[in-house]
Amino acid sequence: MNLIITGRHIEITNPLREYIKNKFIKIMNHFDHVIDAKFTLSVEKLNNIVDATIHLPHLDINARSIDLDMYQAIDSVINKIDRQVLKYKEKYKDHHQSEGSIKHNSSN
Repeated sequence: MNLIITGRHIEITNPLREYIKNKFIKIMNHFDHVIDAKFTLSVEKLNNIVDATIHLPHLDINARSIDLDMYQAIDSVINKIDRQVLKYKEKYKDHHQSEGSIKHNSSN
């Protein structure tokens, strides 16, 4: 899994990089088939903007957050992506009951 962090009009410091990596573990705990993730941090006037793109099998998930504090923007974008990943995971998991269904139980 590749984690790419880039900055636009901002220098990516080690604390920012480590903060994103630590928060991204939350997504990896829910879904471990992430192909790669791209985070773009930018500053426009007083707004800190975080754009994130997560590549999953059969789907790309995008999220954007704008806040006055960069760390709050990172938290917000991680929460948005986490909700989308959980929705994707629930949608694509196998909903069929293997041995507990009525059809497969033998009635004696």
